[in-house]
Amino acid sequence: MEQGDAEEDGLGRRERDILALERRGFAAPGVKERAIREELGLAPVRYFQLLNALLDDPRALAHDPVTVNRLRRIRERRRAER
Repeated sequence: MEQGDAEEDGLGRRERDILALERRGFAAPGVKERAIREELGLAPVRYFQLLNALLDDPRALAHDPVTVNRLRRIRERRRAER
């Protein structure tokens, strides 16, 4: 990781960008997937793999507790429905 690429919380630029994208609201289907491809340069499948791992990272929780806790609740609810 290059100097200036990580903040004090230890998260890299991509991790912070993923959390920032998750804070946004997306009104129409496909808009989020398009933003993932265009803004982050990731395939949606890879994005969601990275996001899922990020939800278990204590650095992400320290960086953005509201977003991480909201997404953890959603993930747990979906797991319970299976």
